[in-house]
Amino acid sequence: MGSLPAPPGLDPGAADYESELTRHVAAIVRRQAAIGIDIVSDGELSKGHWLAYLNDRLGGFERQPPAGTEPSLLMQGEDHRQFPGFYAEAAARGTLFHSSGFEQASPSNAPYRAVCTRPIEYIGQARVERDVRNIRQALAETHATAAFLPVTAPASIEPYRFNAYYPSEEAFLYALADALQVEYETIAQAGLLVQIDDAWTAALWDRIGIPMGIAAYRRRCLRRVEALNHALQSIPRECIRYHICWGSWHGPHAHDLPLDDLVEVMLAVKAGAYLFEAANARHEHEYHVWERISPPEGAILIPGVVSHATNVVEHPLLVSERIQRFAKLVGRENVIAGTDCGLGGRIHPELAWAKLQSLVAGARLATQALGYR
Repeated sequence: MGSLPAPPGLDPGAADYESELTRHVAAIVRRQAAIGIDIVSDGELSKGHWLAYLNDRLGGFERQPPAGTEPSLLMQGEDHRQFPGFYAEAAARGTLFHSSGFEQASPSNAPYRAVCTRPIEYIGQARVERDVRNIRQALAETHATAAFLPVTAPASIEPYRFNAYYPSEEAFLYALADALQVEYETIAQAGLLVQIDDAWTAALWDRIGIPMGIAAYRRRCLRRVEALNHALQSIPRECIRYHICWGSWHGPHAHDLPLDDLVEVMLAVKAGAYLFEAANARHEHEYHVWERISPPEGAILIPGVVSHATNVVEHPLLVSERIQRFAKLVGRENVIAGTDCGLGGRIHPELAWAKLQSLVAGARLATQALGYR
């Protein structure tokens, strides 16, 4: 996934931020390549948060005071209702993520509402061009195979943005998609992979989907897939990766929507590769879904084989076993080893890099076991 532990002292407000960002992106790409990661990212170092970074890249919104005292969307849902004591203690101790600063930077804790009051437009051209330039420069200095930049899906931006301008929910959603299309196309035109991160498609089930029922919720999700595909229409499928997860906070996740109920939504996205959680205690068993579901022809599965959800560093033999499960179901040429979700802010940096080393070691073992030289 895209998010990696950010180096201490990288301050967006510092006078030398741009040069320091370039230096740190180069270093984090070199570190990935050095341990054997083939397809690298910039660690999302310029973003800070996978949703909040768009505050400076989308025009058309005003900051308004929050409405009432209702808790943030992140702090709602069946999980919170069933385990109120756990969530109260975790919130008080700042342990829903490894870094409490990571959580505080998210839109869920912002002291305002982002309200659309005029046409939405993309105003982040200079920032995305900087991100492209930094990772392309870093990639040229390594032996990595390829690189991707993570970006956010319209459906995952929508929950934290409020419409007071467009005549309908659909018009608002497509306006978001049209704006994000600029970012997607800029990345693809630079020869980089576009990775669409879309956690809220799965995670909103616990917040709004359960009362709707699975059929209505799937219809809702598919309407948002149509908007995403609209934004991706000019980009070749093989240049697109689509990532879903069930939210990376460290909680019970007892009410996560099963992959079996979501897989057809995921595969409706125009993508050449699909990334999903497959290494944690809630979702590892779901590899059985691929016994009855076939990915689109030529598509690649990128299951998580190490997880952000535990401090335990996975043994390479377990990683190899997880990879082989998928390879035997969909073909060895159709599997890439990934992580459940981003590791930045969710786990201690020392453990994050150890997990990536285990991922590489396990992938090498699986490669040999599956008959590659």
